[in-house]
Amino acid sequence: MKDEILSNQQMARADAFAVAAGTPSLTLMENAGRAVAEAITARYAPCATIVMAGPGNNGGDGYVAARHLAEWGFSVTVAELAAPKGDAAEMAKRWSGKRAPLSAEGLEGAKLIVDALFGTGLSRPLEGAARDAVEAANDSGLPIVAVDIPSGVAGNSGKALDDVAIRADLTVTFFRKKIAHLLLPGRALCGEIVLADIGIPDAALRDGGLFENNPTRWHYPWPRAEAHKYARGHVVVVSGPAHATGAARLAARGALRAGAGLVSLASPPDAVAVNAAELTAIMIKPFEGARGLAELLTDRRFNAVAIGPGLGTGEATRDLALAVLASGASAVLDADIFTAFRDTPDALFDAIRNPTVMTPHEGEFERLFPGLLARSENRIDAARTAAGMARSVMLLKGPDTVIAAPDGIAAINANAPPTLATAGAGDVLTGIIAGLLAQGMEAFAAACCGAWLHGEAAGRFGPGLISEDIPEMLPEVLAGLQGRTLS
Repeated sequence: MKDEILSNQQMARADAFAVAAGTPSLTLMENAGRAVAEAITARYAPCATIVMAGPGNNGGDGYVAARHLAEWGFSVTVAELAAPKGDAAEMAKRWSGKRAPLSAEGLEGAKLIVDALFGTGLSRPLEGAARDAVEAANDSGLPIVAVDIPSGVAGNSGKALDDVAIRADLTVTFFRKKIAHLLLPGRALCGEIVLADIGIPDAALRDGGLFENNPTRWHYPWPRAEAHKYARGHVVVVSGPAHATGAARLAARGALRAGAGLVSLASPPDAVAVNAAELTAIMIKPFEGARGLAELLTDRRFNAVAIGPGLGTGEATRDLALAVLASGASAVLDADIFTAFRDTPDALFDAIRNPTVMTPHEGEFERLFPGLLARSENRIDAARTAAGMARSVMLLKGPDTVIAAPDGIAAINANAPPTLATAGAGDVLTGIIAGLLAQGMEAFAAACCGAWLHGEAAGRFGPGLISEDIPEMLPEVLAGLQGRTLS
């Protein structure tokens, strides 16, 4: 699976590598344009087609696509923004069909639009005829096919510059996906994404470190034939007070369904009765305060702890978190932990010594790392910086969740459906990751695996999802995963 994700700069180096290795740049452009035309003919019958062509390489791909589409029965007009340059000028010479200046009015009569105006390197908002044509294309209701990336989207961030960008039904990109194909809003603006091989060798990938999260990148810890429950780890989830216990129970259920051999709910005295009334396979371990939790965790069989959901945001929560981090167990930090340490983040970071995963959403992330998201080019850079500062794996939650390790390796999780925007879903994710840590997965792999399982479970359930449904879908997801060949 070609799951690496490239920045604009990495893609430029890959192009240059291919040329230096003996593939002419015109050949790469010919292959790209033909791939666009093939993707179109696989989905649309011959029809009146407008190819909006910019002056650079993206436009050059468009001229090639126009030539092939015309050969295959499409009635094609190339709407030119400006005189083509470089390789695009050569491909323009090979186009003998209709041409017209790019304009909003020029789209009338078309049944299909090909957007070949600008590629991933666009750094300023669309203006003039290009902006007018893009807005008209979006308003037309016609199917739009984008070459490499929808025009108006910044390749390294996925942002629509000045909020004006093509809304494509299909995007054909080359060699590897780019950052904007995975981060929002770029991902939503791309529509279906087709990845085409245009002759760039895999050896061009020399400085990766970012990939689309998928099961080929990690190994789920399947139990061996001789396994017993103690060999599969013991998760402790720390419960909040009696009036706020549901979040911890959701996390505990997630940990159990993720495969942990045993799960216990560490419960303050006032919450023991309510937790015990709701749980069966999950055990109750009473404790009082940070000292009581620390004493509980001296039992080294408790090898992973999830803490934060429903815990409260005061000094007591800070003390509990520090007790967990001092215990030697792997830890997942979530929810109220980030608010509790908003004024003293270094106290939290300095306490991290063992494998730890943090799972903030953007608001929680801002409390620990104020201004970092705004200063960063994208969510990936922000998560990487935060992971290094905290010496923890960082899972920055959202519809385009990013997972980053302190060493800089990162993944974008793209399988989560919008139905996960429901109360308690994040608590379940916390538990799933803790369950994977308990079974011996390395922290970054556990975070990636947990995010993927979480999204896949929600996707399989479909509409009407509530957080309680997610753990119950995990057996089906794991059964499907077991049939895959992992590398």
